[in-house]
Amino acid sequence: MAGIAIPAAGALGLACNDDSTRERREAARLSLFAEDQAAQAEAARVAAQPVAERSESQGDAPAAASASQAVEPQYLPTPQAAPPVGRTTSQLVEIELEVHELDAKLAEGGGYTYWTFNGTVPGPMIRVRQGDDVQLTLHNRIGNLAGHNIDLHAVTGPGGGAVVTNVAPGETKTLRFKALHPGVFIYHCATAPIPAHISNGMYGLIVVEPPEGLPPVDREFYICQGEIYTSTPAGTPGMHSIDFDRLGDERPSYVVFNGAMGALTGDRSLRANVGETVRIFFGVGGPNLTSAFHVIGEIFDRASILGSFTDLAKDVQTVTVSPGAATMVEFDLQVPGTYVIVDHAVSRLDKGAVGLLVVEGPEQPEIYTAV
Repeated sequence: MAGIAIPAAGALGLACNDDSTRERREAARLSLFAEDQAAQAEAARVAAQPVAERSESQGDAPAAASASQAVEPQYLPTPQAAPPVGRTTSQLVEIELEVHELDAKLAEGGGYTYWTFNGTVPGPMIRVRQGDDVQLTLHNRIGNLAGHNIDLHAVTGPGGGAVVTNVAPGETKTLRFKALHPGVFIYHCATAPIPAHISNGMYGLIVVEPPEGLPPVDREFYICQGEIYTSTPAGTPGMHSIDFDRLGDERPSYVVFNGAMGALTGDRSLRANVGETVRIFFGVGGPNLTSAFHVIGEIFDRASILGSFTDLAKDVQTVTVSPGAATMVEFDLQVPGTYVIVDHAVSRLDKGAVGLLVVEGPEQPEIYTAV
């Protein structure tokens, strides 16, 4: 079933005054449940087939490694923060997104079949100005196995765009909306089963700047947190597939920044210099867990509460970000060193919710020093 399952009026939520109404209500509930179960079964079948195996069945590539054989696929590309709008007037902004289903690195020796917008997790940051008209075209590549759509939390309209962007493989749909409210918003796929599409990587941020824009900073970074639920234990070598029981029980195998363990460490770490002001756009695709976003050794000089630009909090240690929500934080870099970015539900560090911000520059002993 494509799209969001919306019960007919009276089917689930309204009071019943007679037996026939109750019977219709129960029939509608069972029908919706059956459709969702069928969608879940189909999604499980699709998600369990690595892209390499699909290609091999067509004679194009060797078969994927078994679940017990180590694999070394590449990380997905790192998505960057979109540049500031830099306009003082509204205009039509055209956005094109394409769904890529592809195998990539999840952890050392392990891979996963991601479902993505434009081949990255998170998908590309969309950045517009309040009052802009946005025309978004969604392509679902030929060769993909699942249907998809997009729900943008910055959209005012049914389904946030999902009900008019359902695309089967090979199809294209276009949505047009006006960006009415400034802030940092999540977007995600809302095709049933929604949790699976999100967990597989189909989420990102849309930033709607206020008319006057955002104050300039030296560097901007883009991070999203998500969960992956695998049928084999975390750390097992080989290709992993989704486990719907773990997903339904909210027991993730991995909790990651930008799609994979180590996606923001090593040579993929964020980098800046003493004396610079940085801004981080941070969102939680989920689908289930709330994040306590924190940079160890830093205090956020300014932080967006609930994604709003209307009133920024000051001098904040940790920002709570729920699934389907986002924030923006800014802070001045005064001391060099390596700063660890975490979800302060710190057991999740071992599951992958960790990144590094490497700051270079002269020591500042008047602020921080060993004694």
